[in-house]
Amino acid sequence: MKKVFKLEDLDCANCAAKMEQAINRLDGVTRATVSFMTQKLTLEADDSCFDEIISQVVKVCKKVEPDCRILM
Repeated sequence: MKKVFKLEDLDCANCAAKMEQAINRLDGVTRATVSFMTQKLTLEADDSCFDEIISQVVKVCKKVEPDCRILM
């Protein structure tokens, strides 16, 4: 499944790169891209556990950039 999410309060490109790397390391994630310019997260992941992967993605993003929110 592929979904695009809007990001809110992503403050720097370096943080976006760190998020992208961490999300791509999660189990079940096929591919993830985080764009600082468009403030968007594009996530391709396993359909069967997509909700669980999303909750892990939220935790990863909070760890890198505490103010950043993923709008669903």
